[in-house]
Amino acid sequence: MHLSRFMTVHEDRPAFVIVGILAVVWVVVYNNLQPIADWLTYSLLGLNPDSPIGEALNFFVYDVPKLLLLLSGMIFFITLLQTFIDTEKVRALVERRGEGIGNVMASLFGAITPFCSCSSVPLFIGFVQAGIPLGITFSFLITSPIMNEVAFVMLLGLFGWEVALLYLASGIIIGVIAGLVLGRLKLERYVEPFVYQIRAKRVQTGVEADKPTWAERFGQAADSTREVVGKVWLFVIIGIGIGAFIHGFVPEDALTGIMGEDAWWSVPAAVLLGIPLYSNAAGVIPIINALLGKGAALGTALAFMMAVVALSLPEMIILRKVLKPRLIAIFVAVVAASIIATGFLFNLVV
Repeated sequence: MHLSRFMTVHEDRPAFVIVGILAVVWVVVYNNLQPIADWLTYSLLGLNPDSPIGEALNFFVYDVPKLLLLLSGMIFFITLLQTFIDTEKVRALVERRGEGIGNVMASLFGAITPFCSCSSVPLFIGFVQAGIPLGITFSFLITSPIMNEVAFVMLLGLFGWEVALLYLASGIIIGVIAGLVLGRLKLERYVEPFVYQIRAKRVQTGVEADKPTWAERFGQAADSTREVVGKVWLFVIIGIGIGAFIHGFVPEDALTGIMGEDAWWSVPAAVLLGIPLYSNAAGVIPIINALLGKGAALGTALAFMMAVVALSLPEMIILRKVLKPRLIAIFVAVVAASIIATGFLFNLVV
């Protein structure tokens, strides 16, 4: 046993060295992004810092690598932590706790999973097939795209810990309350019958799996990071591009008139505007940053973001494969109402 442990540590050492070097490079690059962006924009290209094109391009050059670095680092770290979590035991624990506590646990689990709305659906289906109450599964489905660690870190870096914690609390509360409401409505009859007929896939067999080495854990984290970043990088760039355009070219009065604090109808309008769009929190936060910089109210901007990531049209299309239209309509109505209420609350307290 001692020899086996020595060999495992010896085999893991190169992985630790590589991860350590990459971590140092990550920190150095991240801390020097602003000077690099300023040099490229204002020195190399000679743009005026006060010009619209100068502001927009500097915003874009700085935020693209910043958000991609944050995305990569957090996905790697969270996936590494998830290698220590048995998801089957999580499902069983949530199911045993029942309504209320189960909704809270499902929302918390959704908050630490780095999924967009569409990638949350397969796990949602697995929960339903496992026999977990529908309302609890909806708490996960709602919270997972709205509140994830990437969005939390980005908000922390862009707006400070007060906004990040309010966002965290509101995302979890929306998931819990909406899940409780949907659960009390007893909507199981609006789930397509085949979902209950398919046996849930077992993650583990009766034989306990071998404990992975650190090298294997690092490998899983690297694979997950590559997969997730590979799926969302384009959305991040598009989102930052839109945010850069807003930051440099859109007049402040135009946005404050639509999404400012004085427009009482701005929160529901922002939610309606966000539903047809599709992105993830990492892609839409740069847009929110630019909107806030132009005078948009925080609650209105966050309501728009939550609608984009939690009520996207592609998610509804995927859900239609397993849910009947009436349940999808109820789901959208309950979540939209929760987001609107949260937007108004943010505008009142912030």
